[in-house]
Amino acid sequence: MVSKTYIIATIRPWNIANFHKYFSAKKNYHLIQNKSEMTVEHLRRLHPRYIFFPHWSWIISEEIWRNFECVVFHMTDLPFGRGGSPLQNLIIRGFKNTKISAIRVSDGMDTGNIYLKRPVSLKGSAEQIYARLSQIVFSDMIPHIIKNEPTPTPQTGKITLFKRRLPEESNLEPVKTISDAYDFIRMLDAPEYPKAFLQTKGLRFEFSKARLRKNKLAAQVEVYEK
Repeated sequence: MVSKTYIIATIRPWNIANFHKYFSAKKNYHLIQNKSEMTVEHLRRLHPRYIFFPHWSWIISEEIWRNFECVVFHMTDLPFGRGGSPLQNLIIRGFKNTKISAIRVSDGMDTGNIYLKRPVSLKGSAEQIYARLSQIVFSDMIPHIIKNEPTPTPQTGKITLFKRRLPEESNLEPVKTISDAYDFIRMLDAPEYPKAFLQTKGLRFEFSKARLRKNKLAAQVEVYEK
């Protein structure tokens, strides 16, 4: 019996590390990190049963998702929280926990049918949360889909849309309380994300590694000339 082939397409370091941890020793699993490899011609040579997208920064073309079964992972209890910047939108709204939804790619933004959901805590920095999410996706959700090949079902419930946050929205100036400042700093504290900042006429202060100590907030600060 010929083994089925699976592709995992991602660019984030925590996902790449988990691919090597769980799948790299298996010859029928392939990692794609570059947009140039995401072509119908290349994918047809691999003939994947599923293409999993734990984090992919580019649009998945219709030609690909119509020809292959593509699965994305969204950090909300869909259809609540469709759209961009789900982690930041959840934390800024006061959520302490969420669900990861595994959905089939379709022609709408996060509108696809759902394979399964798993709970995840929003405790810690953005980097810690992404690492926690990645662990659940790679150790549980992907293996479950591969083993059981579930039929995804339509989303049900009230639709709530999230708007992708812009880099200038990382400004701490409007924040009024210590607890809100802590959440604001930690929700942006991951590689390649625009860190929380304050500015003077000549300097820019960027904050990371926030820690709450009773009624005091401690954080690491890096200062740049504007």
